[in-house]
Formats: sequence, C-alpha cells, structure tokens
Amino acid sequence: MHVTLVHVYVFPQHLQEFIEATGKNHSASIREPGNRRFDVLQDPKDKTHFILYEVYVDPASAAAHKETGHYKEWREVVAPWMAKPREGVGYIGLFPSSSPLS
Repeated sequence: MHVTLVHVYVFPQHLQEFIEATGKNHSASIREPGNRRFDVLQDPKDKTHFILYEVYVDPASAAAHKETGHYKEWREVVAPWMAKPREGVGYIGLFPSSSPLS
C-alpha cells in the first residue's frame, strides 16, 4: 500500500472554505479505483493544521489521483488559503495489508 500524509496549514479566515472544498475532494477521491482510504484530520490544538491521510494500492494509483479533475480543482482553489505550502510525506503501508498473510 502507498500511504501519503499531507500536512496543510490554512489561514484562520479560510478554515470553513477549506473544509468545504476538501470535503468535495474527499468525496470524489474515495471513489477512485485505486483508493483504499482518504481521511481528513484536523488538529484539535491547532484548528488551522490538517492532515490528509491518503492510502492507494500503489504509487501509480496515487499518481493517477493527482491527474484527476477533482484534485486539480481542489489544489487550485485551496492554494491561496494555505499559510505555507502543503507537505506530503510518503510511506509504505504494512498493516493492514491488501492481501492475507500466508
């Protein structure tokens, strides 16, 4: 599994707009064939900090996500609301696995 944790910091005055736009992106992303999970998390101590927890079956599926219309629209819409550039950190998902262990 290919996992990316995307850290996003949003200007306080754009919190609600960011949440709405990200909800729309989430709804479309979870319908992608290679998507296994797409969670949107908000830091309870810093409401302007979000983590997008994205799980795809492989790096190709994650790359395909970045070519979708909904992702490109989200990226353009939310960019001016970010207090600093978003940071995506990639991981290899070990458990749960996509296939049963032998």
